[in-house]
Amino acid sequence: GRVLLARRPAPFSVTPRGLGTSARSTYVGPCVTRPSRPVANSLRFASAAAGMQQARRLTEPSKFLAGVDVFIFDCDGVIWRGDSVISGIPSVLSGLRAAGTRLFFVTNNSTKSRAGYKSKFTSLGLDVQPEEIFSSSFAAAAYLEQTKFKETGKRVYVIGEKGIGEELDLIGVDWFGAEADKDAEAPLQPGGKVDHDKNVGAVVVGFDRHINYYKLQYAQLCLNKNEGCQFIATNLDRVTHLTDAQEWAGNATMVGAIRGCTGLEPRVVGKPAPLMIDYIAEKFGIADRSRICMVGDRLDTDIAFGRNNGLKTCLTLSGVTSEPELLGQAPRKAGTEGIQPDFYVDTINDFFETRPMMAEANEIHE
Repeated sequence: GRVLLARRPAPFSVTPRGLGTSARSTYVGPCVTRPSRPVANSLRFASAAAGMQQARRLTEPSKFLAGVDVFIFDCDGVIWRGDSVISGIPSVLSGLRAAGTRLFFVTNNSTKSRAGYKSKFTSLGLDVQPEEIFSSSFAAAAYLEQTKFKETGKRVYVIGEKGIGEELDLIGVDWFGAEADKDAEAPLQPGGKVDHDKNVGAVVVGFDRHINYYKLQYAQLCLNKNEGCQFIATNLDRVTHLTDAQEWAGNATMVGAIRGCTGLEPRVVGKPAPLMIDYIAEKFGIADRSRICMVGDRLDTDIAFGRNNGLKTCLTLSGVTSEPELLGQAPRKAGTEGIQPDFYVDTINDFFETRPMMAEANEIHE
């Protein structure tokens, strides 16, 4: 699809097509009598649940699979958690391939490039080809390539890890920052200041385990001082799976900090933005999107990505979304209101009524 440049794009919305404004929170005016906070939350929760289309647990997997030619899988919380593959996944992927189904893997995690993710798949015993892998670090580079950023002669400042830089290198865009600035300290003594490069034309913000005040200051100077400098976010994931023991603060943390000190809304290139599905559909000649199924664990990125782009959707409960939250039995996280998948499963092992035959020795658990 055609991508337009914008200095101050409209705030990013994840409201799926067809849901209208009801999926967004709406201010309805002041009340004379205001209920207590727990009561008010219960009333809003009950109202939202009553108007929400109920998600359906997948009960006829063979019928479901017959309607799908292409699966697009999220990775964190679907294929693995941290550095541990979810039990049974190698067998499921092999079974889908044996049935002639095409597979792609689309992750919002920008810490690795496509080559880096290929290495991770291999280390987990998963036979995945490089052309089947798409990351938000790739999406950032693809966006800059589509908009002919290199021809401007500008540079990119990166908050993030090596995945973004590796993808920018592949398209010949000059960049700096990222891990090179992990130990940089802001000069907070009297008269101290950070000098920034006035030739920076874009700041790309991805997940960064080494985020620091110097990086935040450098990014805000570029965006606030350099005319036309673009604010690009790889994703807005609130939490991520750095380990299999718990959830960790995600890239929304870094993006939120830059949004807060600039007043700018980012151009989001990862899910649920359409860039990666448009690229896949065009590159591989996939015309009928209704026979593509997006499988993920996040309502506001994975399921919204599918809904917004005409795909079937399946939520797996092996990641960040719980069944009570999905079914309206617990409050939804902000930004997920009204977003429902076509089906949901505990894990993608539920795609088969009986587990596909595969030697257990081929499954590697780290």
